[in-house]
Amino acid sequence: MEINFLELWSRMGLPVRGVVFVLTLQALACVAVVIDRIIVLIQARTQARAFASKVQGAVESEQYDRALAVATEHQSNHLAAYLALGLKTFLTRTRAGDGSERAAELTRRALERKGDAISRELQRGMNVLASTGSTAPFVGLLGTVLGIINAFKLIAANGSGGIGTIGAAIGEALIVTGYGLVVAIPSVLVFNWLSGRITEYESGLLNAGSELVDRLETGDGAAPHLAGTAASETPAQSGAAPKAKSAPALR
Repeated sequence: MEINFLELWSRMGLPVRGVVFVLTLQALACVAVVIDRIIVLIQARTQARAFASKVQGAVESEQYDRALAVATEHQSNHLAAYLALGLKTFLTRTRAGDGSERAAELTRRALERKGDAISRELQRGMNVLASTGSTAPFVGLLGTVLGIINAFKLIAANGSGGIGTIGAAIGEALIVTGYGLVVAIPSVLVFNWLSGRITEYESGLLNAGSELVDRLETGDGAAPHLAGTAASETPAQSGAAPKAKSAPALR
């Protein structure tokens, strides 16, 4: 059976049209968020890879002033901004007379706060996906209820309840429910996928920061694996199954 959506739209009541309009806005907002987050993650990984190749030598040789200068030049990248804050905090505290352990502890606290700020930035817009995934089916159901009410009005106006009288109205109502599911299901799947990619990226940042603090505290050992966040797969390449989340906040 062929469905003429233009004809259905022309026969829909104003309340049902309002529901369809809301669902369409939710779908467009989700598409915009997904594109934006994928671009952010791809750019962040690419920039982190370039930054890591430049700063690794300075960190390995414990030339922290030079490493800080390189990181400051790449402040637009999350990894560079994250490590720049850690190096700056450590150098400032040691020059103020604090011991290595005390300066490293203060560096760790500063990195924790910076990590929370980066997490909030990476999660920007994810609440749109979460809200759409949880509410779109109910918005579609609202359209169905309004459509059935319209069918009852037709019965009252025509004095009969034959399929010829209410068939079109019932069909419109059910299509709105289906539209709500079409909007909601991809939103949930993409939210879980993106959450997994963001968590993976954040883990790389946290590992790099933790290894940097260990090195600053001990003054020896292997250099932090700064390329950890950059070497991960890009969103378009990754096939790992993300961890499902019920809320957009990672922490």
